[in-house]
Amino acid sequence: MAELTEIRWHGRGGQGAKTAAILFADAALGEGKYVQAFPEYGPERMGAPVQSYNRLSDKPITIHCGVKCPQFVAVLDPTLMEAIDVTNGLPDDGVLLINTQKTPQQVRAEMKIIGRKVFTVDASGISKRCLGKEIPNTTMLGALVKISGLINFERMVDDTRKKLEKKFKTKPEMVDSNVLAIKAAYDEVQGE
Repeated sequence: MAELTEIRWHGRGGQGAKTAAILFADAALGEGKYVQAFPEYGPERMGAPVQSYNRLSDKPITIHCGVKCPQFVAVLDPTLMEAIDVTNGLPDDGVLLINTQKTPQQVRAEMKIIGRKVFTVDASGISKRCLGKEIPNTTMLGALVKISGLINFERMVDDTRKKLEKKFKTKPEMVDSNVLAIKAAYDEVQGE
């Protein structure tokens, strides 16, 4: 792992970009990493573009500013690619993960991406299949953990299960469905 790894999550209000960043940070913290997880939004409403961030390191993190040049960018809503430059600040060796039914090659051609690694996963389809509704955050978490290799997948699943059990005390089926979605995305993500 680089001395400091930064991640930017793009989503729309209500899709869970903030929750995904927090779940990722909690799992990394459980592995003894130093972490930050924070959102960036103003008075936006449901459906408005939002960004959340992670920082991850084996050493204490002493900076407390926005993330400008992330090594990883996760896009929960593919329509955002038409509205904003999701690759802004992403270095040539950076990694782009997009929730889409398109292949990485199709995304690369359409967005005219040169360099960078491109990964895709149908997180919306997986969440509909597993959860019965389109909430791609935990699904994207599973894909990001696989492509980044930053944290242990099984430990992340266990940690996330514990967090979801607290959140969904009266709906245990939601816990199992989210874990199923995480594992499906881990298996189905594709990249080049």
